[in-house]
Amino acid sequence: MYNVRQCLQGSTSLIIDRYISTEVIRPFCGGLGLLVLIFVGYTATIQLNLAAQGQLGIGSALKLILLNTLVTLEVLMPSALFFSVLAAISRLYRDSEMNAFFAAGVSHHRILESVFKLSVLVALITGFISIEGRPWAYREVYRLEAEALAEFDLKKMATGEFVSLGSSDFIFIAEDIDLAKGLHKDVFLHKHHRKQKRTEIIVAEEASLPALNPGESLTAEFLNGYHYFLDRRKSQDITMRFKRLTIQLQNNEAHSTYRRKAETTGALGISAEPKDIAEFQWRLSTPLATILLAMLAVPLGKSEPRESRFRSFFIAIAVYVGVFSLTSVTRTFIEQGRIPPFPGLWLAYAGIAVVLLLLIRQPRLQPK
Repeated sequence: MYNVRQCLQGSTSLIIDRYISTEVIRPFCGGLGLLVLIFVGYTATIQLNLAAQGQLGIGSALKLILLNTLVTLEVLMPSALFFSVLAAISRLYRDSEMNAFFAAGVSHHRILESVFKLSVLVALITGFISIEGRPWAYREVYRLEAEALAEFDLKKMATGEFVSLGSSDFIFIAEDIDLAKGLHKDVFLHKHHRKQKRTEIIVAEEASLPALNPGESLTAEFLNGYHYFLDRRKSQDITMRFKRLTIQLQNNEAHSTYRRKAETTGALGISAEPKDIAEFQWRLSTPLATILLAMLAVPLGKSEPRESRFRSFFIAIAVYVGVFSLTSVTRTFIEQGRIPPFPGLWLAYAGIAVVLLLLIRQPRLQPK
């Protein structure tokens, strides 16, 4: 007898979970798809415009659109889940289905449990995107942007205009370029050495330059030309003729640029820098944010029979904005060192959890 009753209770729980999940997943898929479509349209406008200007290839533009969309999923998925749960719960109250649940002995906490189970699944996907997918996507974005910038700069060098090589203080000009071989024709390189009070000039028939990657130093190879050192103190000028000359063009940006968004989560975890700590905690806390947002939507979706739906919706919007504002401000304070690594970002989520408990315990949210 006990086993039969236990099986019936388990079957009822599965039915409730399946029904609640179905009601949430439908608007979740539609809402997420709409948000992704809007973002893709916005990003495509920017990237395809750059492609039309010759700064990007069509292939690179399409890849950047997909990668940027992947990056935004860590925000779009929790947001879509929050509004989907809100819409589903509101509909159940509006159509009196929630009253039928309560009359059948289903408690408000049982509804919360069903939403929690679904939110855990979405949180795991969001967490994987935030911890692994997002930094990988940023690394690919930076690589594609650097390659596009290098190709665009190489094309500019063929116009006969003076071009600055990254942040290396070298000024370069070429009369022509063979993009297939990566060779510049009839080149001129110029640099002022302020401390030594001299000017360096290289004139060559051909030159081979690597991609102008903002994250790397540059090595240039010159063929058949002259290398001049002109002393502005008028003590001694030097002229050298060469067949092949290789020089290092130091790129200061290679040492100053650090892109923590593209850094691996493991590397951020062992860093003591406040900004790295903030980024690390943001990635780890994304699944928790997903679950808390979904759970907040359950009590916020409660409405009285003749109560305006817009009232609950506006309150939910205010709570949603408040959650993201609180976490963003806390993250900024961690980056500035105004909040220690512990409790760090977890302090904001502790406050959100307290708000959730208060909402659940409100008398108006309890079944009558």
